[in-house]
Amino acid sequence: MAWVVQIVEREGEMGVKNIGDIMKQAQAMQGKMAKMQEELAATVVTGQSGGGMVQVVMNGKQEVMQVKIDPSVVTADDIEMLEDLVVSAFNDAQRKVQDVSNKNLAQLTGGLKIPGLNLPF
Repeated sequence: MAWVVQIVEREGEMGVKNIGDIMKQAQAMQGKMAKMQEELAATVVTGQSGGGMVQVVMNGKQEVMQVKIDPSVVTADDIEMLEDLVVSAFNDAQRKVQDVSNKNLAQLTGGLKIPGLNLPF
């Protein structure tokens, strides 16, 4: 019986050591995530529609910073078209932010899909 107790104690020690290593790795990954979020927040993308006639500038937090509209698409007769172009440019910018986010996340995780680990923010 004493022999069995010794094995269990050794396994327990190894388990604690492994948990400590896992915690260190988790803390390192958390630091890398924080840095990545800062970099993503500083990222600026431009979504376009209508061949660049409407542009939406957005940061990595998906906050719209600027909207540019070519005067030639502003007509009282076709407000619906302008509205559609703005929506399309916004969605394009949003997709670009998500693409940058996914690329950065893939680099951090080595391509592993980790449930619950989503960017941006």
